Amino acid sequence: MTSEPRLTRRVVLQGLGAAGVVVAVGGVPGPAAAADPALGVHETAAAGLKRLFGSRPIKDGASMMKLEVPLIAENGAVVPVSVDVNLPMTRQSYVKHVYIVADQNRIPVVARAAFTPETGAAAMGANIRLGETGVVRAIAEQSDGTLYQVTRDVKVTVGGCGG
Repeated sequence: MTSEPRLTRRVVLQGLGAAGVVVAVGGVPGPAAAADPALGVHETAAAGLKRLFGSRPIKDGASMMKLEVPLIAENGAVVPVSVDVNLPMTRQSYVKHVYIVADQNRIPVVARAAFTPETGAAAMGANIRLGETGVVRAIAEQSDGTLYQVTRDVKVTVGGCGG
């Protein structure tokens, strides 16, 4: 008579520990592998925009979008940014994503917000980090693929002296 292997607490914990080691060393893709490829990539702003949007043209959205960011950021580690998009939204045409891009950052795509037709108005706010003085842009992507952008030059000061 053979006995069935017993599933004990010790066996379960050993299995979970082994699985954790495999994921930690990269043997099996973990949650980080499923993360959005739009964020966290070291690249230039031009390369990031090309990767996200391909060769689609980006239209001027100054009349339809409002980007609020300080002209002088006294602390580049915490820069408040808000975007309000005033595009007409219908079930067929709505703002799908809003991206915040800081051209001079090592990781230029610093934020992304996703919207649905049920969201209503497309608005977002975030605190971003700016590594140095440069252009901050907000890009709104509509569900039909149309892109609109608004930009602003932001000066990052050292020590908050404005110089």
